Amino acid sequence: MKKVFALLIGLFLLPLSVQAADFKEGTHYDVIKQTATEKPEVLEFFSFYCPHCFKFEPLMKNLEQELPADVTVKKSHVNFLGGAMADEVTKAYAAADLLDVKEEVTSIIFDQIHVQRKAINNEQDILDIFAKAGISEKEAKGALASFPVNGMAAQMKRNTETFKVRGVPTLIVNGKYKVNTGSVKSTKEFTELVTFLTKKTD
Repeated sequence: MKKVFALLIGLFLLPLSVQAADFKEGTHYDVIKQTATEKPEVLEFFSFYCPHCFKFEPLMKNLEQELPADVTVKKSHVNFLGGAMADEVTKAYAAADLLDVKEEVTSIIFDQIHVQRKAINNEQDILDIFAKAGISEKEAKGALASFPVNGMAAQMKRNTETFKVRGVPTLIVNGKYKVNTGSVKSTKEFTELVTFLTKKTD
């Protein structure tokens, strides 16, 4: 898997000259559910502790810019990486979403873990991250302990179980199709594949 994602990230810098591919089930994507969501969506399963997810961020940001306006892009943090702090970091992501500082907190956490090589060991470390994003300790504590955040964290855990996610990053499109990222050869083809799947329901 490491080789696959290293290759994919390397391809992010290649010229976007690939022609639209003939995407095939079993090669470029797998059907994992019988029915699709009513509205087009892309759900990325990730972990702040995953180096591949950190490197995958530029691809996802590019994808969000390229997808049609009616496609919703969501993220679901998994709890099977991170040890004792996995649940708390998932709640931190949910709280960041609730407080509308999701992008800021995501950037800070990824940088702290993968660039600074600094661990997140306790609640104070999480509160310090929110402080860097402009959120007071009182506000952050309130959000982390709130019913909506606990509900969002529980939903992310259910998402992981529902789609039987065992590795990250994993992309599920329209609740039905799992993207085989190792099958694509460029950023353009990756975007075309995901776009193709957002329009597919059969």
